[in-house]
Amino acid sequence: MPMKALEYLRGISPDDVRRLHGRGILHTNQLLHLVTLDIDRHRLERRTGISEDRLLEFGRQCAMLEISGLERYLPVVRRLGIVSLKTLKAEDPAELHRKVVDAVGYNGAPTLSDVQYWVSQARYCDFMEDDGGRT
Repeated sequence: MPMKALEYLRGISPDDVRRLHGRGILHTNQLLHLVTLDIDRHRLERRTGISEDRLLEFGRQCAMLEISGLERYLPVVRRLGIVSLKTLKAEDPAELHRKVVDAVGYNGAPTLSDVQYWVSQARYCDFMEDDGGRT
């Protein structure tokens, strides 16, 4: 599991980081495990003052970091509207590959095999509970 500093998350404020650090949460993989369930986000909201919606968004970002080989392409994938494992697992790998190639060119693009692997991992490890446990 990648261990990224919380500051790596898009949209996280220094105050959010301070509050999470105050609860002993120092890395993205720690945060992911503490926001996977709705009840846990609710509990962490009470302890940190960070809204459940923000914690869910941070958790989604942390979950995307768990996909092997995707980190380098996260900015591109986000621009394509894929911001969670739920949206990634719904993608057709060949179509996603085409979109990434269009965005970055052939020289900087992942292989089709890489993209197929991302989607298969997303289908296997989508463990974020969204919308209060409802799908």
